[in-house]
Amino acid sequence: MQPLIALVDCNNFYVSCERVFRPDLIGKPVAVLSNNDGCVVARSQEIKDLGVKMGVPLFQIQQLVNQHQIQLFSSNYTLYADMSARVMATLEEFAPSLEIYSIDEAFLDLTGVYPCHKDPITYGHRIKRTVQQITGIPVCVGMAPTKTLAKLANFAAKKWKKTGGVLDLSDTKRREKLMKIVPVGEVWGIGSRTTAKLNQLGIHTVWDLANQPTKRIQSQFNVVVARTVMELNGTACLDIEEIAPDKQQIVCSRSFSRKLTEYPELLSAVAEFCSRAGEKLRRQNSTTACLTVFIRTNPFNPNEPQYHRAASAKLEKATQDTRTLIATANRLLSEIFKAGYGYQKCGVQLSAIQPVTAPDQADLFDFAEDDTQSDNRQLMAAVDQINRRFPKAVSIAATGIDRSWKPKAERKSQRYTTDWGELVQV
Repeated sequence: MQPLIALVDCNNFYVSCERVFRPDLIGKPVAVLSNNDGCVVARSQEIKDLGVKMGVPLFQIQQLVNQHQIQLFSSNYTLYADMSARVMATLEEFAPSLEIYSIDEAFLDLTGVYPCHKDPITYGHRIKRTVQQITGIPVCVGMAPTKTLAKLANFAAKKWKKTGGVLDLSDTKRREKLMKIVPVGEVWGIGSRTTAKLNQLGIHTVWDLANQPTKRIQSQFNVVVARTVMELNGTACLDIEEIAPDKQQIVCSRSFSRKLTEYPELLSAVAEFCSRAGEKLRRQNSTTACLTVFIRTNPFNPNEPQYHRAASAKLEKATQDTRTLIATANRLLSEIFKAGYGYQKCGVQLSAIQPVTAPDQADLFDFAEDDTQSDNRQLMAAVDQINRRFPKAVSIAATGIDRSWKPKAERKSQRYTTDWGELVQV
């Protein structure tokens, strides 16, 4: 039986989440802004039709905002994460295997699923209709024998309305027809640099790439691009990953709502980021053995003095204790901080990440795990449990009380699905 993989991708996800609870915005131009309300990170189709590019700074399109009465929202990640979980829970009902690829995308293994193998298009429309009915989020469905082709099918399902938002590329003739009109840069995993190099070799369309000898592509590029060629020809090289792999790096950083000039303010921000990073680390039951702190001024303001520094430290013992992370970050920050600058951004990065159960380098005069280390893990677990039930109820004192440096979010919508006090009132 031929494999059948589906990629379900939410349409303009952040915007769609806002429209679920504001149906009056359907058909109107809507944009969601980045942290600090600085740049556009999500656009409705109406915004795209106006020529607004992804990532454009808000001040550059202020005239368009006023002229077309564009509705602006600050990023509401609490709402988006919960809506994503609802979409994924709905998709789990349609396939025995599901891989959550991102907050708004998931791969489904539909091989042998009844009645999908008899009529994939009808089944795809059923998925699309059910997700919209249950969550209010519109999606498109692309189906094919491989993940790369499923991505291509989803691209076409979004681009051409005649597909009805669902496309199956199992048929080789339909696949060939599509490949000949789609630029090679639209292939999953083919970035701008690779596209430029492919174009130099006379490879401009997906069809051109699919017809290249695999060995030639591997010699000219790498094994990843060679596997892409195989996937485009229907040979599956990428499996469905039902369990997401643990992150090998965790980065927490933000731009500030105002410039910070004093060391205590920067320390408070760094401590806050260490707390978030520690939570993420414990959530995947891992430890870190290396921590990096970085600070920088605003590189887009050439009229001000510039300063950008980073420092790293290898921890004596791999840890997931927020207190240890903050203490290390404090020492690193003191090494790189320089007075007289207005800092626009800082952050922390955790690396050398490994599972808690992984064996560490043993010390001849040390025990594998002493009682203190066990108590620390229990303490952090208790803090996480409290904060999950009562958000931000417990925090490390180093994070401070004054949070005026935090990014602006003046246009944030309500947390309609996760806060009793912000439920929709009818």
